[in-house]
Amino acid sequence: MYIEPFQLKELPFRLSPDPQFLYLSKQHARAKAYMESTIWFADGFVVITGEIGAGKTTLIESFLREIPQDVVVAQINQTQVSAVDFLQSLLAQFGFSPFKMKKSELLVTLNNFLIEQYAAGRHVLLIVDEAQNLSQRVLEEIRLLSGVETTKEKVLRIILAGQPELSAKLDAPELVQLNQRVRLRFHLSALSPEETAEYIRHRLAVAGAGEREIFAPDTFAEIHRYSGGVPRLINTLCDTAMMAAFTDDRDHVIATDIASAVGELQWVEFAARPQGFGPATAARPRGRRESALPPLARLQVLEGGRMLQEIALLPGRIIVGRTPDNDLQIDSRFISRHHCQITTTTHASIIEDLNSTNGLYVRALRVHRHYLRDGDVVLIGKHELLYIEERASHSRGNPNDTLPSIPTLGHDEETLAGEDLPLEIPTVSPRNN
Repeated sequence: MYIEPFQLKELPFRLSPDPQFLYLSKQHARAKAYMESTIWFADGFVVITGEIGAGKTTLIESFLREIPQDVVVAQINQTQVSAVDFLQSLLAQFGFSPFKMKKSELLVTLNNFLIEQYAAGRHVLLIVDEAQNLSQRVLEEIRLLSGVETTKEKVLRIILAGQPELSAKLDAPELVQLNQRVRLRFHLSALSPEETAEYIRHRLAVAGAGEREIFAPDTFAEIHRYSGGVPRLINTLCDTAMMAAFTDDRDHVIATDIASAVGELQWVEFAARPQGFGPATAARPRGRRESALPPLARLQVLEGGRMLQEIALLPGRIIVGRTPDNDLQIDSRFISRHHCQITTTTHASIIEDLNSTNGLYVRALRVHRHYLRDGDVVLIGKHELLYIEERASHSRGNPNDTLPSIPTLGHDEETLAGEDLPLEIPTVSPRNN
């Protein structure tokens, strides 16, 4: 990659949430303070909302790294579940084996646990991410749990984090009792142009840039214009621009690189997007225009030899993961929240692991970054991604077309994670990220 030419220690614009890179804007600092208040106030019930990519999950991870040792935490990310499933997941987080319990047993066990923790002088905190997907019945269970109390105070602190639909759901007449229990509500909006520039400088400094100005001053306004100040979109655009500068043998990013990245991603100005930065279709990376061009490749998602879905790969980047905010969602506990990304150019498609728990495997070897070839099968959790090349059929239409060679980025074919590589795929059960 471009780490060495830019004299960095690590990639500065990864999409996976990393608390080390958290940039605390004024609003992010306020949201974090609200989270911290759940521990110290007896009626701690906080709701944090924000658009996709606003930094909610990174904020939660940063908050969790700093909580006191006397706080017992349950963090739930799988939210498209029934009320019983939710209660079972909650008890499993607390170390129980509740999967054969009836609902009445689940509630009694949970209530007893909460009272025991209070008696032992410990706080119990429930954090639910992607809470906008919770059903009304599950939200009602959360309301009832929030009412568990001693004679002096509530015994369960709660943080609900999710997309703006969560606020609309909580405002529904059917959930008025739950809404009345919420102590604080805060919405994370996008970064301002000034904050966007500081955000970029902050991530570069953490990655090892120090005081060096890698992005030219006139690039920040363009980055904000196309990203809208959304952290995840900023990351995508900056990473692509650094790749553009790298391929032109520069150790700094100029306005031309931003324009090149915008063209590569096929983005329009943020203000011109009809629905902000909402969910994209599986076949189109987020923020891109509809394209009449034929796909450069296709990707099939398989499980047990059965094809579940197929998407077309166009120029740009797609994110593959477990949660609905990904471009390609694979709903499996063996898939990380943001598991990997696939970058497609006119000449190649590259798959890259986003620090997932269970990794990527190609031909029984774990890979970190791999140039995809026609027929490649990438093992991701218990699913397979079959890559089908379409570029050759395009080039046959014009005998004068030629494809330049793909630049080597440290290895001839792929960068493998780790020094001692397994000869076979590990047989241990994957764990959830």
